[in-house]
Amino acid sequence: MAGENIHIPLHTVHSGQYNGGMNNRELEKMFKAFANRRRVAILRLLIKRKRLTVGNIAEGIRLSYKSTSKHLGVLYAAGVLDREQRGLEMCYEIAADAPDTARSLLLVLK
Repeated sequence: MAGENIHIPLHTVHSGQYNGGMNNRELEKMFKAFANRRRVAILRLLIKRKRLTVGNIAEGIRLSYKSTSKHLGVLYAAGVLDREQRGLEMCYEIAADAPDTARSLLLVLK
């Protein structure tokens, strides 16, 4: 997948036909989720390690647990991440059903 070219005909972009099935508000949420260096670091870490707890992610990107949790919440709300409660810990991973727009952006991060 890395280095894979994504071809979107320009006439579909200019006509507004291509939006990955997302409305403007959803697109804005998605782009905001990716427009932060800490969240990009989280995504890169999860691409490499697959599934991690909040504590492991915080340690991996050298950020406080509280700040990491907030960033994870933004990514989860945008549909980029899935989460699962395991005992006292919350685990996160890249969402298998992430929107096409998110998947395209994730390809760039690999």
